Amino acid sequence: MDVKRPAKVKRWKKIRVVVIVVLAIAATAFIGVKVSRLKPADPSVDRSTVWVDTVKRGNMIREVRGNGTLVPEDIRFIPAPSEGRVEKIHIKSGVEVSYGTVLVELVNPQIEQQATDAEYQVKGAESDLANLKVRLESEQMTQKSLTASVQAEYSQAKLQLDTDEVLGRDGLVPELTLKLSRVRLKEIENRLAIEQQRLSVLNKSAQSQITTQQTRIDQFNALAKLRRSQVESLKITAGTNGIVQEVSVQVGQQLTPGANIARIADQTTLKAELRIAETQAKDIKVGQRTTIDTRNGLIQGSVSRIDASIRDGTIGVDVRLESDLPQGARPDLSVEGTIELEKLNDVIYVGRPAFGQGNSTVGFFKLESDGKTAVRAQIKIGKTSASTIEVIEGAREGDQLILSDTSQWDSYNRIRLQ
Repeated sequence: MDVKRPAKVKRWKKIRVVVIVVLAIAATAFIGVKVSRLKPADPSVDRSTVWVDTVKRGNMIREVRGNGTLVPEDIRFIPAPSEGRVEKIHIKSGVEVSYGTVLVELVNPQIEQQATDAEYQVKGAESDLANLKVRLESEQMTQKSLTASVQAEYSQAKLQLDTDEVLGRDGLVPELTLKLSRVRLKEIENRLAIEQQRLSVLNKSAQSQITTQQTRIDQFNALAKLRRSQVESLKITAGTNGIVQEVSVQVGQQLTPGANIARIADQTTLKAELRIAETQAKDIKVGQRTTIDTRNGLIQGSVSRIDASIRDGTIGVDVRLESDLPQGARPDLSVEGTIELEKLNDVIYVGRPAFGQGNSTVGFFKLESDGKTAVRAQIKIGKTSASTIEVIEGAREGDQLILSDTSQWDSYNRIRLQ
């Protein structure tokens, strides 16, 4: 049969249950606080996936790098000399040409007709000159004949006067006859002077007319030469040695004077055009030594010009090439240039990290002596180069730093390397 428990026992059991519950709650709270205060476990990183470099001491060469292309220093645009229609294209882009190589032929019937007309004008003027010479020569002969006739009359009149004067001294000729002889001689002498003067004027006039006609011939010859050169210029030639970079016309196309036909570049005189990030270009100066990598050899050069404006976050830098071009170097070839800014003597430096700017303090993971853990350290960076940076504070020679991107571990101060 059931035995009734005393009330005191029931009360003790209730107290024990309450105590157990309170202790359980307290234990749970205590464990929760402890767990919340625990630091997260250090992440593990495969060492082969990070870039580790050793801090060194020595001479550091500051450099900047940029990509670019080889560009001809001498580029010639070939314009259309006159209006014409493209009849034939002899050369395509990429072909090497020399001075006088025919690139394109144009046709212009009007220019060809003008050249033919100019040739006929020359022939007509030469024929007129020949006729003029014949006519002037005939007039000169007539005048010479007339002058000779008057000269003969003068000689006869002088002889007659001499005879009359001899006879007159002997009283054989009347004084009147002697005076008439003298008057006649004077008259013929005046006529002879006039005819001689007329012959001289005729000679001068003939020479002047011949000179004038010869000038007309020279003018027509010059015009004909111009017209011939215009016809010849319809055969567009290179005018220089080089590579045809572009032919801008098509067969049948009608061109106006000055229209661009082709572009020729002298591949023996090339320069490099580099694009340098504006953040790295502030220390670039004209004359600094530069090495151009063509992927088939290195070319030494120097900075010759720096753009004054910024385009797409970069600054253009022209490099004058000072050594022989490697085989395969040609216009538009992609290259990489390295410009030497300065040489820093006896400094502490390390490889350039994937993050951080010069003259700033950056957090790096520094390897500890065991080589298996890395602790975050604040390191002050000085001047930067293309592949190295100067270390001012926070690291010593021989320290090893992780230079690859560690932004995924920004919330950790320590990582483990495996």
